[in-house]
Amino acid sequence: MTDTSPARPGAGLGLAQGTAMTVGAVLGTGVLSLPALAAQIAGPASLLAWLALVVLSIPLAATFAGLGARHPDGGGVATYARLAFGPKASAVVGWLFYFGVPIGAPPAAGFAGAYVADLLGGGRVTQTVVVVVLIGAVVTMNWFGIKVSGRLQLLIAGGLAALLALATAVSLPHARLANLTPFVTHGWAAVGTAASLLVWAFAGWEAVASLSAEYSDPRRQIPRVTAIALAIIGVLYLGVSFAVVAVLGTHPSAAPLSDLLELGFGPAARPLTALIAVLLSFGAMNAYMASVARLGAALGRDGALPSWFGRTHGGEPRNSLAVVTALSLLVVAILTIVGLPIETGVLFVTAAFSLVYVVATAAAVKLLPRGTTVWFGALLSVAGTAVLTLLGGWHLVPTVIVATLAVAYVSRRR
Repeated sequence: MTDTSPARPGAGLGLAQGTAMTVGAVLGTGVLSLPALAAQIAGPASLLAWLALVVLSIPLAATFAGLGARHPDGGGVATYARLAFGPKASAVVGWLFYFGVPIGAPPAAGFAGAYVADLLGGGRVTQTVVVVVLIGAVVTMNWFGIKVSGRLQLLIAGGLAALLALATAVSLPHARLANLTPFVTHGWAAVGTAASLLVWAFAGWEAVASLSAEYSDPRRQIPRVTAIALAIIGVLYLGVSFAVVAVLGTHPSAAPLSDLLELGFGPAARPLTALIAVLLSFGAMNAYMASVARLGAALGRDGALPSWFGRTHGGEPRNSLAVVTALSLLVVAILTIVGLPIETGVLFVTAAFSLVYVVATAAAVKLLPRGTTVWFGALLSVAGTAVLTLLGGWHLVPTVIVATLAVAYVSRRR
């Protein structure tokens, strides 16, 4: 027996589980390797890119909280775009997010795979095995529903926050001011490039928007969840990124968390870091899979995808989830056969998600009460996300292609 509802209102997210889902979605795999990559690009000035994105996250998170509280729906950002600008804009946003997640899932799992390979050896083979296992585990959890995945996410988020704080604390006694000078080593333009890369680390607010209908009282719970999650994420990101630069310098290894923990605990810390990597990847992928499955169902419901996507089983969007799973594994297979790094799709996904942010925040300007604090936050978010989108450069080309196909599909159906 099937139905066409993409979500079950109030089905299972409370304050703690909602906070865990949000922290897991935003505090994802970016913290594993991006502090090192950003430091290589912009030197110590990469810290400014981290700080700028934390500051930008305040109005951005408030904007999505305002939208989710007022318009709870499994379609999330696609629903906001439809309410504000119509079905074509909704299809563009929905397609970019729905088809972007399968491209982003392998890199998300791949960051963890790199840490496991660093511990166990085996190189690319070990990394690929970890990627496939993580995708399978996340899909299995979400197959059984949001209550199951939400409870597990609560445990993961709490453990991660403690472990990341520990990595920062034990490494800071080894910090050297000399590692912070010269501060701008590669020019100010490099700070912009680093910021473009770091969008990956801050993406996630758009993902949890599709879970807004899963709260029993969205108007009251979502703003609280957002505020708590934002505080946790900001402190952890700034702490880890500062420790990487101040302790390890501007040329850290590809596994900086391992290096930080090893300074405090010796070589025995390597297994702990691999565990952190796996939990980070699992937490982010769990939140994204839960969100994108509901988004796909909503797109099927609204005509932006075939109606088959909108069918659910026992209230769960398993058809949509199955498609995302198949596409994710297909991407892994293609990258493996061609011999490209698992992380190849990162900048393409961040470019797509940046455009999703622009449209979603522009929708907020139209949908939220004019003149309120959250409305002004939406205005700031539009400007900030527009700049980040332009920094994507030629990586925006696939985004434009997918957007064009989405408009063509909706136009053909009407």
